[in-house]
Amino acid sequence: MIAFPQAKINIGLRITGVRPDGYHELETLFYRIPLCDALEVVPAERDTLDDGGFGDPQHNLVVRAVEIMREGGVAIPPLEVILRKRIPTGAGLGGGSSDASSMLLMLRQLYASDLSDKRLAEMALSLGADCPFFLTSGAQIGRGVGELLHPFPLDLSGWVLTLVLPGIHVSTAEAYREIGISEPAEPLKEILERPVAEWRDLVVNDFEVPIFAHHPELAEVKDQLYASGATYASMTGSGSSLYALSPAPLSRLTTQYTTYTYLL
Repeated sequence: MIAFPQAKINIGLRITGVRPDGYHELETLFYRIPLCDALEVVPAERDTLDDGGFGDPQHNLVVRAVEIMREGGVAIPPLEVILRKRIPTGAGLGGGSSDASSMLLMLRQLYASDLSDKRLAEMALSLGADCPFFLTSGAQIGRGVGELLHPFPLDLSGWVLTLVLPGIHVSTAEAYREIGISEPAEPLKEILERPVAEWRDLVVNDFEVPIFAHHPELAEVKDQLYASGATYASMTGSGSSLYALSPAPLSRLTTQYTTYTYLL
């Protein structure tokens, strides 16, 4: 069986509080984009992971997803897992989480068809705060640590998405230590009901303040996106990827970084 786990962007990301256990609460909109990996599972004589030498198998969330299923009592035979990455890691695009959630969905279909959505979501959350989103379809408003999901009917059909991948490592832990608590005057849901042309000063990613302070080159990319004709531009997650929405391709954009353009 093969799946194509998609990346996501965050449209707005506000830090709304800190829990007693130290985890930050947030409000964001998760939105899938066309950039994707390829993930295949095949019964085998022993467990293997072929990820093209992408990383340490012991720290791969796909491997952990298989382990969690087995720990939950699902009888899964030895598997050959073939993973081909196009979504960069640590870029704010949810690549590892998407891979892991796709693995959970495939394993349920193959070996645990009676496993409830609730139990699957619990397994996903144990892998990462944004993993439950990748079990859903459509855009979702995320609250809590990202696991409290509410469908949101956002239709960006016809918009052009420009994705910029600077490849700069951002310390998420450091960013969380420096980030402040937002007190938005208006819920994100209500802001996103407005036209995209009104989002620029209203739909905010709180991580931009500390991340841009450490990496001013990322702020320059955002400025370039707007100067090139973007209607809305933002960093996604804790970075370092940035994206823009525009009615037409940004033909005037010049950057040294990897760039993808998609018609949504």
